[in-house]
Amino acid sequence: MQSGSLRLSFRFILPVALVWALLAYAVVPWVDNLTLRWFVRDLDTRSQMMASALQDPLQEYMAQKSPRRIAELFDRTVQDQRLFALAFCDDNGKLLYKTRTYPLTLGCMAEGRPQTLHQSMVPLPQGSVHVTESPLRVEGGNYEGKLILVHDTSFIERRSADARKYVLALFAVLAAVMALLTILIAHFSLRGVLDALKDVLVGDARPQARHGPHEPAPDIQPLAGDLRALLYEYSVDKRARDDSSRQWTPEKLRVLLREELAGDEVLVVSNREPYIHMQTAKGLQVHRPASGLVTAVEPVMRACSGTWIAHGSGSGDRASVDRNDRVKVPPARPSYTLRRVWLSKEEEQGFYYGFANEGLWPLCHIAHVRPVFRSADWEHYVAVNQRFADTVVQEAHTDDPVVLVQDYHFALLPRMVREALPKATIITFWHIPWPNPESFGICPWREEILEGLLGSTILGFHTSFHCKNFLETVDRYLEARIEHEVSTISYGGKLTQVENYPISIAWPEPEHGQPDVADCRLAVRRELALPENHLLGLGVDRLDYTKGIIERFQAVERMLEQYPALVGKFTLLQIAAPSRSSLDEYQNFEARVRSLAQRINQRFGSGVYVPIMLKVEHHDAEQVNRLYRAADVCVVTSLHDGMNLVAKEFIAARDDERGVLVLSQFTGAARELHEALVVNPYHIEQSAEALYRALTMPEIEQRERMRSMRSLVKDFNVYRWAGRMLLDAARLRQRERITSKIHSHSRASLRRVV
Repeated sequence: MQSGSLRLSFRFILPVALVWALLAYAVVPWVDNLTLRWFVRDLDTRSQMMASALQDPLQEYMAQKSPRRIAELFDRTVQDQRLFALAFCDDNGKLLYKTRTYPLTLGCMAEGRPQTLHQSMVPLPQGSVHVTESPLRVEGGNYEGKLILVHDTSFIERRSADARKYVLALFAVLAAVMALLTILIAHFSLRGVLDALKDVLVGDARPQARHGPHEPAPDIQPLAGDLRALLYEYSVDKRARDDSSRQWTPEKLRVLLREELAGDEVLVVSNREPYIHMQTAKGLQVHRPASGLVTAVEPVMRACSGTWIAHGSGSGDRASVDRNDRVKVPPARPSYTLRRVWLSKEEEQGFYYGFANEGLWPLCHIAHVRPVFRSADWEHYVAVNQRFADTVVQEAHTDDPVVLVQDYHFALLPRMVREALPKATIITFWHIPWPNPESFGICPWREEILEGLLGSTILGFHTSFHCKNFLETVDRYLEARIEHEVSTISYGGKLTQVENYPISIAWPEPEHGQPDVADCRLAVRRELALPENHLLGLGVDRLDYTKGIIERFQAVERMLEQYPALVGKFTLLQIAAPSRSSLDEYQNFEARVRSLAQRINQRFGSGVYVPIMLKVEHHDAEQVNRLYRAADVCVVTSLHDGMNLVAKEFIAARDDERGVLVLSQFTGAARELHEALVVNPYHIEQSAEALYRALTMPEIEQRERMRSMRSLVKDFNVYRWAGRMLLDAARLRQRERITSKIHSHSRASLRRVV
């Protein structure tokens, strides 16, 4: 309310300020003219006094015919700081005596004999001067000649400038006082009006009021009906918009593309492909890789029917593509094109394993693993980015496609595509965290990375915190214009919008014949040789040091120490998909994970019971979904994660509204899923307590928490994530097209004029 009254006050002040400015504009010239008249009158008086003072000595020296004394008299007189020069002309108009400073252009001024003191302002090259002619008369009243006094008027301009400053300062002070009074009056007046309006809208009747219950004040009463009707229309409209935003589906995304992007083609670029063809003993088989990126983007591409450009890494990938390296996917119901790009083993080692995953990955994740940067890896990274950029240009059928660049593997690609396709709309989404400027400064090619990303039209991160880090990083290392209020960066004549788009999953549709949760619980426990009432925790991750798997195992160990009654009744099933196993850091990490699991199992296990079941193997989406539905608790303890879609997948799988999510505070998901048990994974005791609380949580509390999280994940799904980015892109494209038309029209008009 206060900010509203201030805004209204300022709107009122603007016209008042304009009136004051016009008034000052009119008054200042008048003050200048008045000041000039004052000073000229002062010079007239001074000239008359000086002429009178010089009459006697000048007559005496002339009678003595002593030019030297006249010169000394003149020189002494012009020592006055305002008197510029002196001269004497005889009765014939001949210049007899003058000071060195006397301007020859003045001569003897006007012809004739001045009867009295005569003044005038005379312009000279060095500035205006004040000239006074005074007649010199001898005894008897005979005219002898005239004395000419020249005064410097530069001080008048200085004094006038000072006067202008004082006048403007006075007006500014008066304007400020009036503005302050206006703000105060408007603020308190508006507060009274708003209080009265609030009474109308909420039906607030104060006991001391003279009006009946729900009766507005008399001066507000005529507006009451209109206000209530307007409020109702606004509420209905807002509800409709909100309901619309909560119903993002594949069909809605298709409609968006059809209406907002009007048939514009969509290209996706990523390192990991959505489908991998593998040569097996049974023939060519298709797998979906375990990847959060694929989980998020693949449903979008089904809705868009575009082209996905990715690295072909499967053993059967070459055998499945046509002569243009394309294949229609998904295999069962093809809806978009997968274009594969081939890399040599050396390129893959330098680009993917080297620079991307030994350099950028640990650099961006605070997981206490040092990044490694090699010049050879950087060269491969640049070359592969260029190859993918060339492929984008080849696959584009227009000069202004919408290009969605995915993740840290292609930081240079946006700038490369921008140079080849200046009209393209490039949306880059950075799926991992963005570090603070000090951490990013470790990268030897930091400027090149930033310049590459700023080739994007839109640059997206999961959270506003990561956006802020990126803006500060650009501010630290590049000469760019940054508008923090609107989150934009202007660099190289191009504007990049930096926004947060929290990624999500596709909300699963009910499948006919899908086993219910109770059946999944029994089936999974039988497969794992566990009793039917056995408590089951679940971890689903890639085998990566950022996922907090070791900290998770330590929390299980600590919980069993503190609550020995759970020994034999609880098991953590850890699914760890192998990842980047050719890197030493990942090999060492896998060895540590296996060793810790073995030690904990030896300590608390007995017979067939083990507290930790570690499965370092790939599981398809259907298998993981069964495990989600069977688990009592899902444990996500990432040390640093952009979002973590496992947490959202677990929630989506629990249509029974049971189960508990233990979630690391260092995930982007923790900023949305407030009903999860949020923990600091580095605090082992805290994680152990949260795990115990999850296993003993009453069913009614589980339902309340899960129902709230399911509603959020369902509403804020992956189609909304993609839709927001594409809507922003559509608005920018429309603005660019309008601007282009205006420029074209202006150029055409100019040519016609010429």
